[in-house]
Amino acid sequence: MDTEDWLADVRTSYDTVAVNYAAQVRDALADDPYMRAALASFAEIIQVAGGGPVADVGCGPGHVTAHLHAHGVDSFGIDLSPMMIDLARRTHPGLRFDVGSMTDLRLEDGSLGGLLAWWSLVNVPDHAIPGIFNHFKRTLRPHAPLLLGFHAGSGSQCKTQGYGHPMNVQVHRRQPAQVTAWLHHAGFTVEAHLALDPDSDRPAAILFAR
Repeated sequence: MDTEDWLADVRTSYDTVAVNYAAQVRDALADDPYMRAALASFAEIIQVAGGGPVADVGCGPGHVTAHLHAHGVDSFGIDLSPMMIDLARRTHPGLRFDVGSMTDLRLEDGSLGGLLAWWSLVNVPDHAIPGIFNHFKRTLRPHAPLLLGFHAGSGSQCKTQGYGHPMNVQVHRRQPAQVTAWLHHAGFTVEAHLALDPDSDRPAAILFAR
């Protein structure tokens, strides 16, 4: 499957589920102190590093973008789905949201004080990850922080139903060691690794890098 095929499937699927997805994740952070702590740490690291614009890449309906903004971060969101961006703009009218793809970030070199990919790599195939991390590296200032959150584990499966609607996306689980290796190859140094629910059937991981 080439880039345009999987991107088109992801875009169509999230356009379809946008309203229900937004309703489901709206209060997700309120119920998860560990994710809130990770985002608060990220906000502090950004401020210590000198601030600057921070991209929430794959922002969905913008709830994490808004959460970071409430912590004093100059955050803006980018998402592949026009419907998600429309919802984000209407829900958070004071913030910036743009339609765009992490495979071709239309951002200037060294323009970001930080970048977040919060469970937005889940539908990206392995072969596309190195190029995406190269885009992240290109757009970040030297020593600016990167925060990744993702499903931990191994294997992929096709998701044909979600949030009350049909979908057609691959869901990828990845070992933190593999993601770390991709980051190292792109020129990042991983500074911290947080394991979430490691004993559950839905483990997750958060990586802090520069």
